[in-house]
Amino acid sequence: SPGSNLPSLQQEQAKAETLPDLNAKILDEDWDDIPPSSALEVISEEEAVQIIAEPLLPIQSSTLRDYVDHSETLAKLVHLGVDLSQVEKRQKAGQLLLTLDFEKDVKKILLFLKDVGIEDNQLGQFLTKNPYILGEDLQALETRVAYLKSKKFGQSEIAQMVSRAPYLLLFSVERLDNRLGFFKNELGLSVKKTKDLVIRLPRLLTGKLEPVKENLQVCQIELGFQRNEIQQIVFKTPKILTASKKRLKQTFDYLHNIMGIPHHMLTRFPQVFNSKLLRIKERHMFLEFLGRAQYDPAQPSYISLDQLVSLPNEVFCTEIAKASVKDFENFLKTL
Repeated sequence: SPGSNLPSLQQEQAKAETLPDLNAKILDEDWDDIPPSSALEVISEEEAVQIIAEPLLPIQSSTLRDYVDHSETLAKLVHLGVDLSQVEKRQKAGQLLLTLDFEKDVKKILLFLKDVGIEDNQLGQFLTKNPYILGEDLQALETRVAYLKSKKFGQSEIAQMVSRAPYLLLFSVERLDNRLGFFKNELGLSVKKTKDLVIRLPRLLTGKLEPVKENLQVCQIELGFQRNEIQQIVFKTPKILTASKKRLKQTFDYLHNIMGIPHHMLTRFPQVFNSKLLRIKERHMFLEFLGRAQYDPAQPSYISLDQLVSLPNEVFCTEIAKASVKDFENFLKTL
């Protein structure tokens, strides 16, 4: 029977070659009458080399790749596109995956994510970024999605938020509710605008609040924007809340103090804060060299901040600077 300690067929074949008399006797007997072999039984070297053993699970390893051949869960996650080399960099993520059973633990979470709106071809990338969701309680995950629906987030909006902020569903309903309340009250936004804000930048719900608070203070105290101006800037360009304070101040200083752009113009075109400062400097100095650096909408040949930073070089040169790309390149060599 499968549970008895019978010698393997390979062992018996080995014995047949070296012990013909014993082998003939065994073959004449009923297999059920053969006593189980002892763990202390001495076997020959020829018998030993015939024993086939399953490879042992590595006792310790620095990479999950060593476990893939032994783990159905890891093998199937790799098939889904999960990058184990990235997963093992996340604290205790590797240990978590090794404790999970694919059919019992993982499959239901995959089906849940598909119901939320994560496409099949997105699952690997999503789980690479957030493997911890595989260890979450399914009911807790469903409760968090139900909360977002209760706040009038649509199915496609929830899918977009979860996809762009993979850790979103790890946070409790209480935390999600507190975050939405923070941005609504701190910025003085309506419920609809608060929803629009976090849909466009869902990591606001998962990231730390301290950098956000600091950037709001920088905008008001150091850069001199009014509360209503900050509200408009943030709603148009949410990334300003998580931008580098140093970069934010340097960009403002150049735009306001060097180029002479007033606060109300920066409020109208806050996207300029997302641009590289070097790009702004190079284009402004080129326009200034040509005598075309005019940013006042009341004046002829007005150039908007949007035109200054968003157009590709060819269009910027020909349509805004009224020069060739070669002229611009030659100018940059003089800087």
